[in-house]
Amino acid sequence: MLNKIGLAKKIAVEKFVQKGLEYGFEDPENNLPRMVNWAKKIARDDMYIEALEKFEELLEEKPVIFEYARRFENFDQTFRENFLDLFIVQETLLGTSYREEKGKEIGANIPYTILLDPTSACNLNCEGCWAGKYDNSQSLEFDTIDRIITEAKELGIHFFVLSGGEPTVYPHLFDIFEKHHDCAFMMYTNGTLIDEDMADKILKAGNISPCISLEGFEGETEQRRGKGTTGKIEKAMKLLKERGIIFGSSITVTRDNCDILLESDKFVEDLIDRGVLYTWLFHYVPIGKDPNLDLMLTAEQRKKLAKRSSELRWRYPIFLADFWNDGHLTNGCIAGGDRYFHINANGDVEPCAFVHFAVDNIKNKSLKEILKNPLFTEYQKRIPFSDNMLRPCPIIDVPEELQKMVSTTEARPTHPGADDIFQPEIANKLKRKSQNWQNKSQTITSRQTCKRV
Repeated sequence: MLNKIGLAKKIAVEKFVQKGLEYGFEDPENNLPRMVNWAKKIARDDMYIEALEKFEELLEEKPVIFEYARRFENFDQTFRENFLDLFIVQETLLGTSYREEKGKEIGANIPYTILLDPTSACNLNCEGCWAGKYDNSQSLEFDTIDRIITEAKELGIHFFVLSGGEPTVYPHLFDIFEKHHDCAFMMYTNGTLIDEDMADKILKAGNISPCISLEGFEGETEQRRGKGTTGKIEKAMKLLKERGIIFGSSITVTRDNCDILLESDKFVEDLIDRGVLYTWLFHYVPIGKDPNLDLMLTAEQRKKLAKRSSELRWRYPIFLADFWNDGHLTNGCIAGGDRYFHINANGDVEPCAFVHFAVDNIKNKSLKEILKNPLFTEYQKRIPFSDNMLRPCPIIDVPEELQKMVSTTEARPTHPGADDIFQPEIANKLKRKSQNWQNKSQTITSRQTCKRV
């Protein structure tokens, strides 16, 4: 329950966001700097104050930000105001300091978000899927998900990410959104099941942003996801854009599609034309279904990607995150309960969507107990795993760290074959690849990854 001061602050922040939504997108050049200055006055967390100060500098250097802000005018006003209010006010501006206070109270770090898999079932059979080795008959009961979110809200978490499997096949999906209308959700989806009825439900819910997975152009996407998927994805994006729904895209970058994706301005331009507001780039990680180390990026490709991702951020009005190459922006890995963790469809609590090891299951413990588990403690103690922030990942960048954490905590694999990455043949290949990247990444300067074009 909020006290009078907390309630007054909440009302003040909400008024600020409402005013920003009303004026900021119409005249961003004048109003965005004012909004940032106001936000600095009410932010209590040093990390966010520092981020706002850096954003002020970017507003002077990076005019594409204003073009990006104007894109918000294309979204449905009610959906836009509701989703951003939940994401900015509840989760970020108010939630950060509240989570910090609650964390001290319970004696554990409280992350920014939780990644949940409602089900492991999926209507596709994609090559190299990171979740492909989970039992595809597993699903979390509605009551379990409801309890997780309820307990999370008590700790100040109001933003959740859904994955799978394919979340849109989960029968209680919109029951979750409706019951927890005071939370914002992002949903990784293959997009093939988003029809007019589902798009209408997403708009009505007002608190869910789909993030549609693809691999590039038609050839790259259908090679991995199956014939006919491109047309279904394009239709889904068209339906979402027509309704003014905020949505994004997710791309698994491999040795095969890296050059096509990142040397082609047309691909990024097409995403923007289709209405995509943000894009996540995930480097292929050899886990899950039939892991293939030959699909991993070469050190030279990854170096090129680091530079190219930065160039795209300067050039185009789209938010683009290159998780493995953006470690310098996040102070290394964000997993392990530091800023997020993963609960799979069996309830196993994993440090990361790609780290398939656990010591706890959410069905047997409260969220407060889960946050104190030894695997998370060990993970957070070791972050960052390298002084080189271009090497943030304990799977592909510093693989010996993952093996140490699993051994120290006696964490168990969450599906058959999850521990194959520790087998000598695979472990030695990962070590060689990580060493190649270590050498190559040392030739990259911070200026190259923050370059304006």
